Amino acid sequence: ERLRRYNARQAVHQNQLKRRRRDNVLAVGSIVVIAAVAAVAQVFFFNGGPGTPTPEPSSSASPAPVGVNVGDVPPPSFAEGKMWTGTLGFNEVSLGISLDGALAPQAVASMLADSLSGYYVGKTCHRLLSSPTAGLLQCGSIDGTGASDPTYSFGPIENAPADGIYPAGTIAIARGSDDAYSNGRQFFIVFQDATLPADSAGGYTVVGQVTSGLDDLLGQIVNAGTADGSSDGPPLVTTSITSFTIQ
Repeated sequence: ERLRRYNARQAVHQNQLKRRRRDNVLAVGSIVVIAAVAAVAQVFFFNGGPGTPTPEPSSSASPAPVGVNVGDVPPPSFAEGKMWTGTLGFNEVSLGISLDGALAPQAVASMLADSLSGYYVGKTCHRLLSSPTAGLLQCGSIDGTGASDPTYSFGPIENAPADGIYPAGTIAIARGSDDAYSNGRQFFIVFQDATLPADSAGGYTVVGQVTSGLDDLLGQIVNAGTADGSSDGPPLVTTSITSFTIQ
């Protein structure tokens, strides 16, 4: 009798173990199925379904702003839309100049502000170009090498001649290739009629004219040629801006 009762208890115990294993397997299977269904639903919801997020540009991949002034560029209104006169000195040469605030208000505003701050005094002229199609003296580089100032640039191009011809005496703003907003503090004086082809951005901003002293510039600086004897290089006569006064 004791053996019978023991065997009966063992049978019940075995049945309980089998039921528990079966229940555990069913529970695990149910969890796996539920998780899979949830994952599929989430993928559908956020990738093409109604919960798909609106794509936004990444800040790290954003292109540099186009058509934006950089640095403390004065507004065009600073030029007051009028003609300004003054003097521009190179070594012992003094040029009379006029700046047209009506035709090139942004560029004139920039030159006015820089003349008042004293930026130009002491800056050098790093480039003398003399060829059958162009003659110009370029000045105002931040470091004297012709490098542009990465902290200061503006646009757009103003008052550029449609035919690409810049008569002797023209004062124009230098800029980078194919970029209308790369005008800066560098300028060039045309001492011999120049033909300067436009690029994809256009021509060069004509900011004003030399009204007197151009012959002195030719005689004392330009005619000496370049330091290396080429048609395009630093002037042989080291040239610095000694004054820039606007009335």
